[in-house]
Amino acid sequence: MLFSHISDMHLGLVQYGSEERAQDVYDVFNQAIDTSIKDHVDFVIFAGDIFHVPNPNGTAIIQMANGLKRLKENNIDSFFILGEHDISRIRSTPIPYVYHNLEFSKYIGQGNPIEYKGVLIAGFDKIRKSEIPQYESKFAEIDKIAQVHSGHKILVLHQGITEFNKFAGELQSTDLPKNFTYYAMGHLHDTDIKQFNHLNGPVVYPGSIELTTSEGIKEAKKGFFEVDISGKDATPKWIELDTRPQFSFKTEYQELSKTIDEISEKIKDFTKKPIVEVIIKGGNIETDHIQAQIARLNSMVLRCFWRISTKQVSDSSVFLDRPNIIDDEMFRLSVDVLGSEQAASFAIKELLPVLSSGEIKEASEIIIENFEKFKKEKKQ
Repeated sequence: MLFSHISDMHLGLVQYGSEERAQDVYDVFNQAIDTSIKDHVDFVIFAGDIFHVPNPNGTAIIQMANGLKRLKENNIDSFFILGEHDISRIRSTPIPYVYHNLEFSKYIGQGNPIEYKGVLIAGFDKIRKSEIPQYESKFAEIDKIAQVHSGHKILVLHQGITEFNKFAGELQSTDLPKNFTYYAMGHLHDTDIKQFNHLNGPVVYPGSIELTTSEGIKEAKKGFFEVDISGKDATPKWIELDTRPQFSFKTEYQELSKTIDEISEKIKDFTKKPIVEVIIKGGNIETDHIQAQIARLNSMVLRCFWRISTKQVSDSSVFLDRPNIIDDEMFRLSVDVLGSEQAASFAIKELLPVLSSGEIKEASEIIIENFEKFKKEKKQ
């Protein structure tokens, strides 16, 4: 038996206001669906962040619907949970529920295990860090069910595990139910697999199917996993998707012209125009010269960004005039500024994703909810 494990599609993401980037996300999503059909998988698991915002545009909704429809037409069932990007604080019914109601896909995000072709599948929607203690008993309940099930057991979660990323971690591996043979994870955008002695199967992150804004510009392979559960062990196989190339180059100001020559040579034969970032170091920098050099790449790239880096005397870290949006670094800097990991976690992991999506009302709801919680805690 074979299944696909896909996560963090972020359908509807429009980077840099570029329709080409929106289409890139749809293209790789459809690649994943096409490959799953071609390889005759028995079912597909979507591990959260189906959409980039809780109220996606019509194109994103239709793209997902068409993908699920094609799976159904090929007798391939699918299962999904919700990530934080799918869940609205002020919308009562998340959009993906529509697919469940139309029987295009089955929603499994409430922790109620189901049996499918002899496989036990259980899932939980994104759990906020403050809510995790409430789930200890639920994890214990499904672990007992998994312990007595004779076939494969799959747990689907959209969470950060500390052993994978200490800044984005919300759970430790020891918090997970131990009797599952495969842990289908979402949320972290890098591909990673770890096997822990205290768990019966691997913990697997496919990562996002395309580079998103929070990941910055870099060379990165993106894809999903096809998992063979024909035998005793779950064996994931990496399936790489054909994404748009992205490159970040560092150069001294005096070497900029030479670097532009090297970039031109590197990217001249690409079928998909890449996204390029050039980080420039040095003194006595003239922006007119930089812009003239960067302009030489315009016909060969989808987008080209340039940044000037300077070193701060008081800190060994390198700061850019427009800092890289890197989750770990933002969290570290937020802790430094706010003086509290709890406050930084709230700002970066809960408030920022909503604000960056333009969801002002949702952001207000989150702030009010957090303030009410703070008042209750102060009274206790």
